[in-house]
Amino acid sequence: MKFIKNITTLEELKKAYKKLALKLHPDCGGSNEEMAQLNNEYDELFQQFKHIHKNKDGEYYEKETQEAPEEWKAIISQLLTLKMEHVLIEVIGSFLWVSGETREYKEELKAIGMKWSRKKQSWYLSPKGYKRYGKKEYQMDEIRGMYGSQRVKGNPNKMIEA
Repeated sequence: MKFIKNITTLEELKKAYKKLALKLHPDCGGSNEEMAQLNNEYDELFQQFKHIHKNKDGEYYEKETQEAPEEWKAIISQLLTLKMEHVLIEVIGSFLWVSGETREYKEELKAIGMKWSRKKQSWYLSPKGYKRYGKKEYQMDEIRGMYGSQRVKGNPNKMIEA
């Protein structure tokens, strides 16, 4: 593997892909060849790690996922082509969160399949088949602490983090 290294779960793979896509996507200054190679690595690793997850306590478990690798790549590509300024994009656990000044991108985010969380004032995309258990509400910082959040600085004129 040339780009993606040291991952143990599907969630880590998604975070790594998002971070690398921000660097290698043709719309972000990368090349088509590098992006194609990244996509191939992601597809291969997705098959290896698609059922391996980590819970909020850091314990590994296996759970079958209905997700296909193409779905995540398409979503990340669509978000990158929007070139949103003053927006935070995060992968937290197996969720994708978009916050900040998102009002002008509302229709595009809906088209991608994201949902609005009024309480968190953010857009989110949950994994296929996700069902919420329990009634406890967590703040975003609590969720980040439980599942981890990778942040990557983007263009200084933009607020894009992963």
